[in-house]
Parts: sequence; structure tokens; C-alpha cells
Amino acid sequence: MTPALIADNLGRALDNLVDRVPGAQFAVVLSPDGIMLGASRGIDDELAEQLSAMVCGLQALGMAAAQVCGEGELHQVVVHMSRAFLFHATTGNGAILTVGIDGEAEVGDMAYEVAMFVAQAGDHLPVYLEPAVADA
Repeated sequence: MTPALIADNLGRALDNLVDRVPGAQFAVVLSPDGIMLGASRGIDDELAEQLSAMVCGLQALGMAAAQVCGEGELHQVVVHMSRAFLFHATTGNGAILTVGIDGEAEVGDMAYEVAMFVAQAGDHLPVYLEPAVADA
């Protein structure tokens, strides 16, 4: 499968994710190092760049919290704002899914859809391996 076909399939999968939940505004997938792999419709270059930087920051914060708390791997970060939610989930492949929804949407529905997308991420995404940590 060519990279263009993979990106097209991923874009359609993200559009479908946004379409399934009323109030969903956008969905993007990034590599662990912040490279945009796919986006739902309506994401222009400027917004993609902003989302990439923001998601990398959330990922770093979530991983630091997981490390400090010592309770395993990071799976999800949810940011609750006065008029919106941002769901950020790490896929089994190592990629990062971020979905923005408005504050009136059903959060439970979005959490379910994010979990389903993450479970099926292998159908759309390459595998990203964690860098090996050298013993000190």
C-alpha cells in the first residue's frame, strides 16, 4: 500500500470518527515526534501546526505524569475546557490520536469512539517503537 493511499484511508477514517459523534470538531493523528500523519477535513496547515505543537506538549506532560505516578503507560489525556473537550490517546502502534469536541457533546460517546479508533489503529497506521532506554 502506498503512503498516499495510507494517508487517504486514514483521512477517511478520521472523517468517519468526527461524523459519528455530534459535536466532534476535528480529529488528527500524529507520530510520537509530532509529525502529522492524517487529519479530518477542515484542518488547514496553520491549524495542523498548532495542533502538532499542542499535542506534543500534552504527550510530554502525560508521560511525565505516568512516570512520576509509576502506574504504567500513558493511554489517554482529557482536557476539559468551559466550552470544549480535547481527547488525546496513544494508540497501540505508538501514534497519537487527538479529537476536539464542543462542550455540549456527549463525552461518553466520544470516549467510546476514541477507544474504538485506538483499538483499530493498526488498520491505518505504521508502528512506532519506543526508543530503547540505556542502562545508567
